Amino acid sequence: MDSEVTTATDLLPSVIGADLEVPLVTGEMVPYANLDYAASTPCLADVRRELDAFLPWYSSVHRGAGYASQVSTRIYEQARRAVRRFTGAPPDSTVLFTRNTTDALNLLGRSLPESTEVFRFATDHHAAMLPWRGARVRRLGVPASPSEAVRSLARALAASHSGPKLVVLTGASNVTGELWPIGELAEIARLFGARTVLDAAQLAAHRPIELASWGIDWVALSGHKLYAPFGSGALVGTTDWLATAEPYLAGGGATALVTEHAGTEHVTWSEVPHRHEGGSPNVIGAHAMGVACNALTRIGWGAVITHETALARRLRDGIAGIAGVQQLGMWDDDHPKVGVVPFTVTGRDQQLVATALAAEHGIGIRDGAFCAHQMVDSLLTDKDMPHLDRALRASIGLGTTAEHVDRLVAGLDALVHKGPQWTYERRGGAWVPVPDPRQAPAFLEEW
Repeated sequence: MDSEVTTATDLLPSVIGADLEVPLVTGEMVPYANLDYAASTPCLADVRRELDAFLPWYSSVHRGAGYASQVSTRIYEQARRAVRRFTGAPPDSTVLFTRNTTDALNLLGRSLPESTEVFRFATDHHAAMLPWRGARVRRLGVPASPSEAVRSLARALAASHSGPKLVVLTGASNVTGELWPIGELAEIARLFGARTVLDAAQLAAHRPIELASWGIDWVALSGHKLYAPFGSGALVGTTDWLATAEPYLAGGGATALVTEHAGTEHVTWSEVPHRHEGGSPNVIGAHAMGVACNALTRIGWGAVITHETALARRLRDGIAGIAGVQQLGMWDDDHPKVGVVPFTVTGRDQQLVATALAAEHGIGIRDGAFCAHQMVDSLLTDKDMPHLDRALRASIGLGTTAEHVDRLVAGLDALVHKGPQWTYERRGGAWVPVPDPRQAPAFLEEW
């Protein structure tokens, strides 16, 4: 397996921070084992290099006659095309740049025709759950299997009223990494005349997105989960509902003409995409996202999937050998997943486990409910752990190595059998080492 991981890694683009060292409470400095890619990914070296080249040319977008402004506008529109290609969207699809997936889904939520029925599962991330609330939301619960998800959606749509409908889908679970049957769910939605939006935040860095072949109407994704952490996301898809909706942000760029007559202001809104991109756009973030999309496409998904699959298998096998560590999942163990591995440690405070792994081993994982409270509550209840309200999640990305995985397995084993080797106390809702001799990096001290 080591040779398999090494071969795949050799084909992958490098990430910034791959050589980062972090302090331990024992006084040592160790390479950082970043196993928190599901929360945010580091920056690709390709992205930083392209941004460094562009920054001297950075200027206003769309509304400047100067040469630097024209270059910036071209960069911004190139990024729009790159994101469209990356998502497999039809050529006439619109690409709206937003701050992130949450922003993109809220934008779509504001653009729904009146009385639209929305269908969603209880397993969704809060970004895909909360933009649409109220009497016309049809909650589909937690399906026991992928086929049950398809049947549940079909039953709900068959019982729905006439009028516009939107089905909210997830590409890969933010909690468990399990891949959803996107094509089958989209086909059911089309049979009943419903539109679909795909939350691809957790999918985009791990698997190809095929908007056109899946028959999905919109996809939302984030740059910060796509190796472009510069504050940009996108909503990609059909134009009609977006073209007739009130602008998401009223202001410069969203307006084609503002006049006043007889004491009343009259506004003519811009066409899509500018209609929903009010204010000065984040051209740096858009460019970063476009470069990341091109880089992932260029290396090919085979290398990404091979690397991730081998390391995820290594991690799951290692955890399975530790008594008291229980892995979580919705469906069968062999159901396809991206490199996200959730688990709990019996008899230990989950937050303390994550804190000790960081302080004593230089490992970064996530603890909590991962912005999917209903999903985590369901998983813990199913595993007969209703006394817990949080879990642990390790996640793999381009910069993950076999040593990172092995260190996590060894650290967990030590914590299970010996407990933390440092003293910790609760402060402000979190565990902190006492004392904490770790020095902050110099750039923080300067502030």
